[in-house]
Amino acid sequence: MERYFNTSGPCEPRRHYMIDPGRREGRIRALVEQDRFFTLAAGRQFGKTTLARWLVADLRKSGRYAAAWVDLQTAGGEPDVALVMTEVLARLRESLQLYLPRLRLPAPRTVAGWLESPTSALLEFLRAVAAKSRKPLVLMFDEADALVGEAMVSFLSQLRAGYIARADAPFPASIGLVGQRRVRDYALSVEDRRTIAWLGSTSPFNVEAEGLTLGTFSPEDISELLAQHTAQTGQAFLPDAVARVQELSEGHPWLVNALAYESTNIDVTDRRVPITGEHVDAGRDRIVRERRTNIASLEDRLRDERVRRVMEPMITGRPLGDVADADVEYATGLGLVRRVGGTLVVANPVYREVILRQLSMSPLATAGWVEPIWLRPDGSLDLPKLLDAFLAFWRQHGAVLMGSIPYHEAAPHLVMMAFMHRVENGGGRLEREYAVGRGRMDLMLRYGPDRFAFELKVWRDAGDPDPAQEGLAQLDERLSALGLDTGWLVIFDRRPELPRLAERTRAETARTPAGREVTVVRA
Repeated sequence: MERYFNTSGPCEPRRHYMIDPGRREGRIRALVEQDRFFTLAAGRQFGKTTLARWLVADLRKSGRYAAAWVDLQTAGGEPDVALVMTEVLARLRESLQLYLPRLRLPAPRTVAGWLESPTSALLEFLRAVAAKSRKPLVLMFDEADALVGEAMVSFLSQLRAGYIARADAPFPASIGLVGQRRVRDYALSVEDRRTIAWLGSTSPFNVEAEGLTLGTFSPEDISELLAQHTAQTGQAFLPDAVARVQELSEGHPWLVNALAYESTNIDVTDRRVPITGEHVDAGRDRIVRERRTNIASLEDRLRDERVRRVMEPMITGRPLGDVADADVEYATGLGLVRRVGGTLVVANPVYREVILRQLSMSPLATAGWVEPIWLRPDGSLDLPKLLDAFLAFWRQHGAVLMGSIPYHEAAPHLVMMAFMHRVENGGGRLEREYAVGRGRMDLMLRYGPDRFAFELKVWRDAGDPDPAQEGLAQLDERLSALGLDTGWLVIFDRRPELPRLAERTRAETARTPAGREVTVVRA
């Protein structure tokens, strides 16, 4: 059986190319050996389930532990305690029968009796199972953060009660909760926080020893993974392809596998043909355009208010200001952002593109069709006509679209993205740079052999100076780095009490400090 790059579900050595999960276990084993409870949190498809299942198998293989992996996904989304505990105990029994077939489990009639008091049923079940196990019992509850409301509170509270009293009553020695969030982030809504307020804590699971996470693949990991394909099939990844996978994914496990899968199973099925950087780029475009599973999940997260509070200043280039550290940690834990030095940036170039594409989707649909007057007969881009088209688009749609975007502070940037996507869809490619504290957003449009640079800035307060001079200097720096002679500086004027947007939108020429002639758009 030919193995392949996995893009769905946990990895299996027989089917998939994979990095040894043991290299990613970090402190988990040490916590298990100390009989601790912990969480393992990371973004979607980061390898959490693969690691949890590997750990269970490895602990059982050691002969020292009785261990099982329990999937709670089917119990998620339902706040009713009785319904959820019935499902949790069913999944728990199913897993114990699979992983520990010799372990004597409570009789169904006994379990039915416990479920008459669902707020203690899980506690009773786990005590009974632990009492029958001759070895320390280790449980990995996967998708634990799918539980919600009172059901989530009851689940965590029963685990806490068992942990605290385990010196006097049998209970699992170690429990790991696996999901996209740490326990303290499980209760996100105001209602959930009120529900657990009686515990005097932000979490009913305050016995958590550590909140662990999974890191990204290192460049060595990526090279090793790609080399497994070469060893099996003879098809090589050329150095520029390896570098491109590393650059686009920043080591995100799913993206590494997805980019490699697209290249080897869609673009180049002839194993005699090596994979190039261009093949990787083509795969990236399909992943973004077709909104594969991981990308769709990412888009759902953008509607989370805590994520919005972090992403909005990143898009606009403003400092985080009074954004809570917990919100930043939450977005980081989801795998959306990362720190580079002292700067917060989007986790990888693919996510950087997807986030703006998704947030500008609504204005893109609302604006309707725009005639591509910027194309010459030979298909090349006419920059003056592109400017005319943008000014017309902004005068007609800008005010209405900005008022309809939930990311209010970033609305001008997102409306411009909506326009630029029209250009991009005609055969171009838009590259975006944005991060906290940069004071602007950088864009570069590739169209055939041509490259066009854009700098976006916002003038918010009446007392602030005109950002044009600062913007011209920043654009100068950008053009110098790209080896270009001209570009656009777009200044979105959000100061109060200005004339109507359609009346004040205009374009003018200016010179940068280095003497480059550029276009300044005031919108």
